Amino acid sequence: MAEHPPLLDTTQILSSDISLLSAPIVSADGTQQVILVQVNPGEAFTIRREDGQFQCITGPAQVPMMSPNGSVPPIYVPPGYAPQVIEDNGVRRVVVVPQAPEFHPGSHTVLHRSPHPPLPGFIPVPTMMPPPPRHMYSPVTGAGDMTTQYMPQYQSSQVYGDVDAHSTHGRSNFRDERSSKTYERLQKKLKDRQGTQKDKMSSPPSSPQKCPSPINEHNGLIKGQIAGGINTGSAKIKSGKGKGGTQVDTEIEEKDEETKAFEALLSNIVKPVASDIQARTVVLTWSPPSSLINGETDESSVPELYGYEVLISSTGKDGKYKSVYVGEETNITLNDLKPAMDYHAKVQAEYNSIKGTPSEAEIFTTLSCEPDIPNPPRIANRTKNSLTLQWKGYGFKPKYDGEDLAYTVKNLRRSTKYKFKVIAYNSEGKSNPSEVVEFTTCPDKPGIPVKPSVKGKIHSHSFKITWDPPKDNGGATINKYVVEMAEGSNGNKWEMIYSGATREHLCDRLNPGCFYRLRVYCISDGGQSAVSESLLVQTPAVPPGPCLPPRLQGRPKAKEIQLRWGPPLVDGGSPISCYSVEMSPIEKDEPREVYQGSEVECTVSSLLPGKTYSFRLRAANKMGFGPFSEKCDITTAPGPPDQCKPPQVTCRSATCAQVNWEVPLSNGTDVTEYRLEWGGVEGSMQICYCGPGLSYEIKGLSPATTYYCRVQALSVVGAGPFSEVVACVTPPSVPGIVTCLQEISDDEIENPHYSPSTCLAISWEKPCDHGSEILAYSIDFGDKQSLTVGKVTSYIINNLQPDTTYRIRIQALNSLGAGPFSHMIKLKTKPLPPDPPRLECVAFSHQNLKLKWGEGTPKTLSTDSIQYHLQMEDKNGRFVSLYRGPCHTYKVQRLNESTSYKFCIQACNEAGEGPLSQEYIFTTPKSVPAALKAPKIEKVNDHICEITWECLQPMKGDPVIYSLQVMLGKDSEFKQIYKGPDSSFRYSSLQLNCEYRFRVCAIRQCQDSLGHQDLVGPYSTTVLFISQRTEPPASTNRDTVESTRTRRALSDEQCAAVILVLFAFFSILIAFIIQYFVIK
Repeated sequence: MAEHPPLLDTTQILSSDISLLSAPIVSADGTQQVILVQVNPGEAFTIRREDGQFQCITGPAQVPMMSPNGSVPPIYVPPGYAPQVIEDNGVRRVVVVPQAPEFHPGSHTVLHRSPHPPLPGFIPVPTMMPPPPRHMYSPVTGAGDMTTQYMPQYQSSQVYGDVDAHSTHGRSNFRDERSSKTYERLQKKLKDRQGTQKDKMSSPPSSPQKCPSPINEHNGLIKGQIAGGINTGSAKIKSGKGKGGTQVDTEIEEKDEETKAFEALLSNIVKPVASDIQARTVVLTWSPPSSLINGETDESSVPELYGYEVLISSTGKDGKYKSVYVGEETNITLNDLKPAMDYHAKVQAEYNSIKGTPSEAEIFTTLSCEPDIPNPPRIANRTKNSLTLQWKGYGFKPKYDGEDLAYTVKNLRRSTKYKFKVIAYNSEGKSNPSEVVEFTTCPDKPGIPVKPSVKGKIHSHSFKITWDPPKDNGGATINKYVVEMAEGSNGNKWEMIYSGATREHLCDRLNPGCFYRLRVYCISDGGQSAVSESLLVQTPAVPPGPCLPPRLQGRPKAKEIQLRWGPPLVDGGSPISCYSVEMSPIEKDEPREVYQGSEVECTVSSLLPGKTYSFRLRAANKMGFGPFSEKCDITTAPGPPDQCKPPQVTCRSATCAQVNWEVPLSNGTDVTEYRLEWGGVEGSMQICYCGPGLSYEIKGLSPATTYYCRVQALSVVGAGPFSEVVACVTPPSVPGIVTCLQEISDDEIENPHYSPSTCLAISWEKPCDHGSEILAYSIDFGDKQSLTVGKVTSYIINNLQPDTTYRIRIQALNSLGAGPFSHMIKLKTKPLPPDPPRLECVAFSHQNLKLKWGEGTPKTLSTDSIQYHLQMEDKNGRFVSLYRGPCHTYKVQRLNESTSYKFCIQACNEAGEGPLSQEYIFTTPKSVPAALKAPKIEKVNDHICEITWECLQPMKGDPVIYSLQVMLGKDSEFKQIYKGPDSSFRYSSLQLNCEYRFRVCAIRQCQDSLGHQDLVGPYSTTVLFISQRTEPPASTNRDTVESTRTRRALSDEQCAAVILVLFAFFSILIAFIIQYFVIK
């Protein structure tokens, strides 16, 4: 709460010479208005209370006053001053200025008098009322002409200008603590600005200065007042003397950042929603402003309650809006609307005298209803016996009278709603009117919009354009405007960049230094207009963007380096004309230019070796140089280090040695690492260490061995020379680890007493004795079983269990002790060999025998433990191997017919080969004759034909006979017509015009111990023969039969010949195509 200064002497202020000022500050149709009167320090403001007494309010204080009819309370001005109306941004202000010569004191200058009857007077808001004065003055002379509408009505309460007090309704105008603090800061700034004038006031001011708050205060006493069609505006009253008052008023109107933030919050309100639309009423509902601004939500700054002002317009979206409601509710019911009228409604949020921008317009149309009551009729003419009355009527006008059933109503207005009804009549009279129908004429497409123009400054990446609506909207509201843009001064590739209802657009994301063409067209319910004239705009060029840092080209030298770079990614809309390279030492930031030109590379010389320099680059165009690139640090080449001194070697044990060395001269650069070479031969040492250390411990050496070493220093420049070679000898030790411990295969063992089921044979290599002779070996084969052998490298372990796994390892012994054990190997004794399986023949032919043994699938994996060895007796009486593997079947091929063969088999596993089985004898059968070629048919006469076929030689002494079969027709069966040794047969049962099919096979007649047996071979190819009546000359028929027979007999040869000819033809054709089209 602000402290209250002592009251000043206001006797002269309230003297009878002070004139009364009544100043309008609202629009002609506005009635409801809140006025915030600010009283500066050292000034006083006088109002009249309900009881008729005057109350003097001393500054600093703010007095909010509300006028139901938009008028202004009387303000007393001191002698010598006169009011002056100033128009500022659509708001009229009354300023108290020194009196002009023609001004007469004591007169009342009334700028505006409300046309409405007297309404309740101005009501000072109690939350902003100052404390009651200590002295109450008597009424002054000249105040008697104050009307009732200027009488302030309030309940006296001690409320100060910046006090957070409660209203009579129990609510706080300052909704929360945050808004209260914001208001206090605004008041503090105002007092600080006005405090500078106190030194200039040596005596009480001759006139009070009434300065309103920079923002409007919402009146919380009267809620939900609706004034149909009334617009609400803001009022500001300012007074002052000379330049000082004007400067204070200008500073007060400035908005700080918090006020702008509240305005942005209040402007984030959505349009109201119209519901329950009737002929004369509608319900409007809206939501509080959203706290989501710029993608973030600040809950601490969201007030609990807002004030709202509802604005409506009946003259279109861009028409004149009138205020119809001011209050805190979020839904209202509007009355006294006109039927069948289009309305646009907006809502504007207000908080703590800060108003946001109105929301988007909600469009609704009221319903139709019965007409209003007409005015009373008036007399147009009168006679003795008649009166002619006239009145303003409603209804329909006749447009057509005739017998047609269709009529075109012409001369109507576009986009206008008309009502029609039809009445039929004849000689008997008229019918009742039909139902009323409504039809609306179509709108026309709008005219061409005005050529767009640039609004504001053209930036390198954006500019704003604006345009005017077409002179003719076609009778319908413009729904949206479409802006198209084409790149280039003559570009015709138009792209839509904007579509909306507003008449300006920000064209962004553009390239500097480029031409753009823009045009606009509009769309309404009547259609789309033609495009406007195109606007050509060129964005200004800018300096180029930053380049990438220059890079080193090649390897740096000791005194010069070569740099190379590329152009910047962004040229700024103008070609790059120049590059500038600056250099500075790394230890101090003193850049100097080392190159300027148009090339993209340069050589920088006169540098110091082993020193680091920073380089940066920038490019320039016609607009100037762009920013520098990031720095690039480059170090010149230094000299390599000097030769190291010989290293010192200390043997810590038989297998470990410590090597130490010293730091050599670095020659302008630090030594980055050392390389230590170590080896058993002086000329073939290898690197064993590479790092920054000055010592290294070498492990894993061999005892009693001579080693050689040397060291080398390295830097970023290169490697220095190696030191001198140093030799050292390690002391002797126990033998080394035994290597190559392995099992000896059974084939390599020549010991007749060796059994793979009870013995294991191992071998190893002699390890290094490490300076002491090896005396023996100790073999460990598990379960605390070990044995010692002499100076050997192989051994057979006997008396083992069959089919058992053993873990075996070995170590060498010398005079210094036992060496480490070798790696462990797992060996398993083999089981006893298996018995041979039973062998049997499951399939046979004259050349093949399929043998089977054992139990299992015919095909077995090669990983089976049991293998089988099949053997067959040859001509010399010896058994030879036929098969060795895990399978249980084998097919013996390329055998002779009617021949006996002997076979035997044995099973094998890891233990070795089992015993051979008994001998099995299997005999191949005799072979059947081969298939004959197709028989040949010759016609003898109409009922006799002769069939001939090839003749086979006897098969190993067995005679061969033939079987000839015939089939009559297609669906019958073959019947044998001949069986014997001849190779021809004459068939005499032919029928005319019938089909006969002949086939022949060979039969082998075998004589053996079992008796006579016939082996029938496969049948030949079937030959078709058609019997036809013989017509003279007989030679012609014979030729026909021979042609048919020849075609049937040579079909296989002909097919082969045709295939061969076709293949040769296509091969030649493909070769020709490749030669002609591909190679040439």
